[in-house]
Amino acid sequence: MQGMMLWFNPAKQHGFIRTEQGERLRVDQDGFAAGQLLGDRCRGTQVSFDRTAEETEEAARAVNVAVVPLYAARRARSRGRR
Repeated sequence: MQGMMLWFNPAKQHGFIRTEQGERLRVDQDGFAAGQLLGDRCRGTQVSFDRTAEETEEAARAVNVAVVPLYAARRARSRGRR
């Protein structure tokens, strides 16, 4: 599945993801794939993940969360004359 990070708080060790279907999933610090832990400035980051069948009181959980690589990077425009 894919979605977007809503927020992640390293001090609280959890955050939330909004899926492409509009569902809100909780992600805990141990839910990130190896080397993929995001900091507190991750809002809007596109991620891939697996949804678990286990649910907390707040929301369903996401595991194996990883950043989706950007393949189509924008090119900078030249402002000067040549």
